[in-house]
Amino acid sequence: MRTTVGIIGAGPAGLLLARLLHGAGIDSVVLESRDRAYVEHRQRAGILEQGTVDVLRAAGAGERMDREGLRHDGMELRFARRRHRVDFPGLTGGRSVMVYAQTEVCKDLIALQLKEGGPLLFEAEALAVEGADGDRPRVRFRHQGREEVLECDYVAGCDGFWGVSRAAVPASLARVSERTYPFGWLGILAEVPPSHDELVYARHDRGFALLSMRSPSVSRLYLQVPADTDAAAWSDEEIWDELERRLETDDDWTLNRGPITQKSVTPMRSYVHEPMRHGRLFLAGDAAHIVPPTGAKGLNLAVGDVVTLARALTHEKETGSAELLDAYSATCLRRVWQAERFSYDMTTMLHRASDATSFDDGLQLAALDRIASSRAAGTDLAEGYTGFPIG
Repeated sequence: MRTTVGIIGAGPAGLLLARLLHGAGIDSVVLESRDRAYVEHRQRAGILEQGTVDVLRAAGAGERMDREGLRHDGMELRFARRRHRVDFPGLTGGRSVMVYAQTEVCKDLIALQLKEGGPLLFEAEALAVEGADGDRPRVRFRHQGREEVLECDYVAGCDGFWGVSRAAVPASLARVSERTYPFGWLGILAEVPPSHDELVYARHDRGFALLSMRSPSVSRLYLQVPADTDAAAWSDEEIWDELERRLETDDDWTLNRGPITQKSVTPMRSYVHEPMRHGRLFLAGDAAHIVPPTGAKGLNLAVGDVVTLARALTHEKETGSAELLDAYSATCLRRVWQAERFSYDMTTMLHRASDATSFDDGLQLAALDRIASSRAAGTDLAEGYTGFPIG
C-alpha cells in the first residue's frame, strides 16, 4: 500500500489532518488501532478554542457543532466565596469558546472521511515507523490478522503518548521536559442540568473544583484529589457534598444534584518532546506534548499542530519548497510552550498543594484578585483561554 502521507491515529488530530489534506488534493491513509465504536465513544476534552472552531467550520466539519455545541462568551472564577466573570469577547475583540465534546468532533470527521476522503482503517495497529530519516519512510502495521507495510512520502504521528511514532525518534536527538503533579481530577458525568451557564473554576482551601457541562441536560464536574485516588472510593453523596463546599458563594447560588453516570480520575502532567520532527516523521498532539487539563489546551494544541503541518505540506506541493516543513517543529513549539505556560499558571493558581503555607495561599488569592480588578490581567487570561494564534 502506498500514499503521500501516512497518518497514525484517528483521534481528532489525525482525522482533521486527513480532512485538510483532502481539501488540498493530497492523498493520505489513516491507521487506527482501535475499532470505530471505541474512537467515537472515548471521553475526552470538550472545550474548543475560537481558532479550532474556525478550522472545523472551514474544513466542512462545523454544521453539527454549530447546531448542538454551546458557545461560551465567558467563564467564572470563584475564590474566597466571591464570583468574578471573565468576559471573553469584551477582552479579546470578539473571541469565544465552544463546548463540544471531542467524541462528537471525531464522529463528524469520521463521517466526512468515510464519505469523501481516503482510506481510514480501523483495527489497524501500527507496529513501527521505519526509514523516517530517508526518502521513503514506511509504517509497518497489522490489519485483519496480516502484517502489512504502508509506504509514504511523509508520516504524521498522531497516535498519542503511548504510540509508536514518538519511539521512532532516536533518544539521542530528543529533549524531554516534564512535570508531574501530586494531584489529579476526580471527574463525574451527571444526568442533571448544569448549575451555571458558563464554566466555573473555583479555588478553595479544600482544593480546586470545576463546574462544566456536556449539554444542557448533562453536567461535567471535577474535584482536585490526591493523584493515587480510587474514584470508586468516593460515594455519590460525598462527591456532591464536596463540590458544594468548594463552589460555595456568598449569594444564593445553588448546586444542582442528580444521578452520577460516570466517575474517573485524570492525572495531571506537563510534557514536551523536542523536536517534533525527525526526517519525514512529524509528531502531533499528545505524541509530542501533554498539558494539565486546567487550561483546556490538549485538543486545541493538536489542532494547531495539524493545521501547521497541512499548510506546510500544501506549500511543498504547490511550490516545491520544504521551507515550511523544515520550520514545522519550531513553529509548533512556540505555541506549545505558550500553552504549557498558560496551563501551568492556571493549575498553580487554582490548586492547593497538600503542604501549602499561608504565604502560598496569599499568592493564589492575590493572583485571582488581580484578574478580578485589572483589565490587563483579565485580558491575558481571556486571550490565553480562547486560544493562541495558529502558525
